[in-house]
Amino acid sequence: MTAAALFQSALASLPEIVVITGACILLILGQLVRKGQEHVFVWASVAVVLIAALGTLMLASEVRPAYTGMFVADGFAVFFKFVFYLATVLTFFLSRKYADIEGIESSEYYVLLLFALSGMMIMASATDLLSLYVGLELMVLCTYVLTGFLRREPRSNEAALKYVILGAVSTAIFLYGVSLVYGLTGTTQLDGMTAAVTGDRLDPGLLLAVVFIVAGLVFKVGAVPFHMWVPDVYEGAPTTITAFMSVGPKAAGFAAILRVFLNPLVAASDAWVVVAVIAVATMALGSFVALVQDNFKRLLAYSSIAHAGFAIFGVVAGGADGIASVMLYLLIYSLMNLGIFGIVIMMRNGDFSGEIIEEYAGFARSHPGLALLMLLYLFSLAGIPPTAGFFAKFYVLVALVERGFVMLAVIAVLLSAVAAYFYIRIVMVIYMREPRRVFDPALTPLVRATLAFTAVGTLGIGLFPERFLRLAQGAVFGG
Repeated sequence: MTAAALFQSALASLPEIVVITGACILLILGQLVRKGQEHVFVWASVAVVLIAALGTLMLASEVRPAYTGMFVADGFAVFFKFVFYLATVLTFFLSRKYADIEGIESSEYYVLLLFALSGMMIMASATDLLSLYVGLELMVLCTYVLTGFLRREPRSNEAALKYVILGAVSTAIFLYGVSLVYGLTGTTQLDGMTAAVTGDRLDPGLLLAVVFIVAGLVFKVGAVPFHMWVPDVYEGAPTTITAFMSVGPKAAGFAAILRVFLNPLVAASDAWVVVAVIAVATMALGSFVALVQDNFKRLLAYSSIAHAGFAIFGVVAGGADGIASVMLYLLIYSLMNLGIFGIVIMMRNGDFSGEIIEEYAGFARSHPGLALLMLLYLFSLAGIPPTAGFFAKFYVLVALVERGFVMLAVIAVLLSAVAAYFYIRIVMVIYMREPRRVFDPALTPLVRATLAFTAVGTLGIGLFPERFLRLAQGAVFGG
């Protein structure tokens, strides 16, 4: 690689360099900051993300391939990176008070979040299966540690152990698929793989490779049949990390899926039938199992599985409109899910965990403003107009119908009706039950800011959905 090419590659990956460098600096400074002053890391970490976001905006005007075709800075990557920035910054805000309550006084908590962010950013820009693997591992290794960060909590330790074991298996499956692709095509670059394929259909060896790669990636988004880790990990992890994982790594997994599975290599295969089955099974399992959950975090875990299934319907639709619908869906899901998790995190105060649904009985009487916010987020998750969640689902359904998948669209609507029940059930507990105890939420200025931002975003996109859809479409067509 020449000096000019190296400079261009470094420029294209400037945001990733900023985040990784900032994380390394904060890791060193963590040894110098006195105990009890860890709040400094919240603002330092936010500053690192904002600088990276500024660098991303500077690179958004053109497509910049880098590292001999293994990485690209384009509109698609820019869109996802801002979703990652949003998820990470709001997680920092939610973590400030929660960290004090749970006794998390380690600066490594924020450093690991930054390293996980850098991994997600690499995944969004990866145009080679090996660079995708590097980003994937950087992300998941950090989330493994963050899941078990409450070292004195058996649930947290158990969740981390399950996540590590199952995650290692999924990574091995993914790498086996990559090795098959390289052995059969002589390349791991997505464009090179396409050029190596002749004819309209994949040969059995490449089809098997596609299946293994599918299995490795759908694990990261919690899709059936690789969903088994989600409920236990979401319940056992610190609630702030659960909120982060439900948004950031899930969006990164979809970014990778869209890069790989909307490639002409896969379009020439029968993998779409498999993906459609995965979408239906994922949404069905998430919707029906959530009906019987009493733990709020487990319910949101199955809700996350159901929403992953709905987003996969957009992958099945394919094409530019299908891609844009998935991208918009993930942006909206990030806002409403971080909002509802913000309520749960805020309720963690004293001996109140905020995790049992029945404990929210009568919440509307003691805190009507917060109950109204919960109503907004739950209605948006259920897809009730005029919230943003309705339009997230609507555009996916439009993409399905336009591509001729009418039956899949009908199935998606029916399963959405099932999913709406468990969200409305929580609303009934909040508004229709008598209070069981006095609530004392840990409502700090940063939590207020997070809830206000997510509420405005959930309502704003619901009122002006076409503007945000055009933004996603521009990232696809212009990227």
